[in-house]
Amino acid sequence: MGKLKPVLGVALVALSLAACGSSETGSSSSSAAPVATTTAASKMGAAAAAGDGVTTAADVFGPSCKDLPQGDASGGLTSMGVQPVATAAGTNPLLTKLVAAVQAIPGLADTLNTTDNLTVFAPADPAFAALGEAKFQELAQNPTALAPILQFHVVAKRYNKDGLLAAKTVKSLNAAGGDITIAGSGDDVTINGAKVLCGNIPTKNATVFVIDSVLMPKA
Repeated sequence: MGKLKPVLGVALVALSLAACGSSETGSSSSSAAPVATTTAASKMGAAAAAGDGVTTAADVFGPSCKDLPQGDASGGLTSMGVQPVATAAGTNPLLTKLVAAVQAIPGLADTLNTTDNLTVFAPADPAFAALGEAKFQELAQNPTALAPILQFHVVAKRYNKDGLLAAKTVKSLNAAGGDITIAGSGDDVTINGAKVLCGNIPTKNATVFVIDSVLMPKA
């Protein structure tokens, strides 16, 4: 039975992403946004222009954006914009530890790549370093413990900065982990207290916010 636990963790991640992603895809197949977003747009007027959460390289913000490769170089904003999120993250020099964590759960990268309309809060390498190498390796070798943490960094709706600030709180795939609170203004934005280092990063199927801490769910 012990061998089933990692498989269960993987299954929970994949099923959560697939279920949420299919509902988002279905709701957007005939329009640019789900019914709920369309309703909000009628009330918010011009503020709803960013309702689909899709960004471009011109929309990024934060002090670490300058540290990314420039132009069409691998890991740069232009090249990441046309790649699915897990593939794009794999080229980003700020996210090598996160990529290793995702790869520790078999099938998760493929699930992230094939699910539409996501927001990903991506801890930068120093955020994982703050956990300590021993703790990181412990999590990497225990998919059942790692999966809920990674789920807590993924939202099954695509947001840009303005959408997050307007929402104020969002639910991650790990709903039991509690609400994720967005605060701040301008380029000074926090996600559950974690500072956004580079936000509004475009990828083919997700908008990415690189943050300076690992978000820990309540449960």
